[in-house]
Amino acid sequence: MDDALRSTLDGWTNFYLITGGAAAALTGLQFVVQTLLASEPVRPIGGTDPEGGISAFSSPTIVHLSLALVTSSLLCVPWPGYQSMRAALALLGAGGLGYIGLVLRRARAQQSYAPVFEDWLWHFLLPGAAYGGVMIAAFFFHRGVDGPLFVVAAATLLLLCVAIHNAWDTVTYFTVSLVKKANAGSPSTMGDHAAPTANVPPDDE
Repeated sequence: MDDALRSTLDGWTNFYLITGGAAAALTGLQFVVQTLLASEPVRPIGGTDPEGGISAFSSPTIVHLSLALVTSSLLCVPWPGYQSMRAALALLGAGGLGYIGLVLRRARAQQSYAPVFEDWLWHFLLPGAAYGGVMIAAFFFHRGVDGPLFVVAAATLLLLCVAIHNAWDTVTYFTVSLVKKANAGSPSTMGDHAAPTANVPPDDE
């Protein structure tokens, strides 16, 4: 392994151990959340195209967490030189951008949910910026330059934040939908004037 590269990456070991561990833990929690969302009370409000909605808005969260874990792992690998590390990060960034394009097409085709600006921002623009940052930073990795490492670190944190936001957004969306459904199905509260009177027999005279 190149001594200069090793000394440079050694300073980032703790950072990527933290981000990699967080990504792995959050990925496991996503499976729990998805299981709860598949339960009987939630299933009827999944829209007319639940499969399309999951592929456009739920599956990408797992992918972002997985690629954050992969990025953290790549920066802990004892690379023999800068060239091999650059190639790996460039492929990861390009693959992430390609996946964002696929997800965008799925989001336009699905009929389960109508995205708003916040959805376009968190599901497509910010993840795309993270993957694009990784791909661009890869081309600037060389001896004595530390800037690209900070770009990759920022992109990794951004992917974690995007995944956390999107997972929470999904959970709150279904929670609010369930509350609205429960309120719509419950009988309206009557005023005192509309309360039924007890059928009390008259007092004896």
